[in-house]
Amino acid sequence: MTATLAPLSSPPLAAPPLASPPLASPPLAQRPEIVRETSASGAVSVEQRLSFAELAYRQSWLRKAAVLAVLAVVWEAYGRWLDNPLLFPTFSATVEAFAAAILSGEIPTKALVSLQTLAIGYGIGIVLAALLTTMAIGSRIGTDLLETLTAMFNPLPAIALLPLALIWFGLGQGSVVFVLVHSVLWAIALNTHAGFRSVSNTLRMVGLNYGLRNLSLVRAILIPAAFPSILTGLKVGWAFAWRTLIAAELVFGVSSGSGGLGWYIFENRNALETTNVFAGLFTVIMIGLFVENVIFANIEKKTIRRWGMQH
Repeated sequence: MTATLAPLSSPPLAAPPLASPPLASPPLAQRPEIVRETSASGAVSVEQRLSFAELAYRQSWLRKAAVLAVLAVVWEAYGRWLDNPLLFPTFSATVEAFAAAILSGEIPTKALVSLQTLAIGYGIGIVLAALLTTMAIGSRIGTDLLETLTAMFNPLPAIALLPLALIWFGLGQGSVVFVLVHSVLWAIALNTHAGFRSVSNTLRMVGLNYGLRNLSLVRAILIPAAFPSILTGLKVGWAFAWRTLIAAELVFGVSSGSGGLGWYIFENRNALETTNVFAGLFTVIMIGLFVENVIFANIEKKTIRRWGMQH
């Protein structure tokens, strides 16, 4: 007789205990709002107008005019204290002589002769400097040539070439132009070459990535990047040329039948007209200030500052 085994049944699982209800948190106390009204007198203004003194101080031309006014006052005071017009005329006497020479047309005629000669020498110097710089950038031999020539001739003062200029070109405008070219050439060539060498490879690669090659790369990338140094060279070359021109005219005298400002100063010095000598020097200074603060300042404003390369 076969016995039938009943299946073993597992004991029933105990029911999970019921979760106790969460304890109620005490109500948060409401923080009272504090509102403080600000009167118009105590309000802080984010944008405040500058005072007249601050606005005037921000004007570069006004600061320079103040410097010139102080120098004129010192000049006038020293001339009155010395009380010797033959040795050192006052500022007011110099301005009177300057105005008289302007009205007579003498100083404008002399200044025009000097500026014409300066333009010829300055222009030739810029062209030769551009050629030397192009050779220096294009090859190592050109770089060696420029460095060797500048090491030889840049320290040589232009006044040392006056005897040779007289022998080679005679007494006339050619001799003055020769010494002007010597004064302009090396300063512009050195600064221009240094400016091109200072252009970073990153800028060159950016231009190449934009598809610029040869002249387009030079015009769009190299010249704007090197222009601060180029402009500095032009300024230095102008200053060298201007003072060399006056000195050369003092030595050479009349050029092409009519003398310049240097010859005007020399003639009045021989006649012991010290006031007119100072008037001629005053004209030289005024032309220098005009070129520096009007011509070069506008070029700098429309190029370097517009491109964000100078504050």
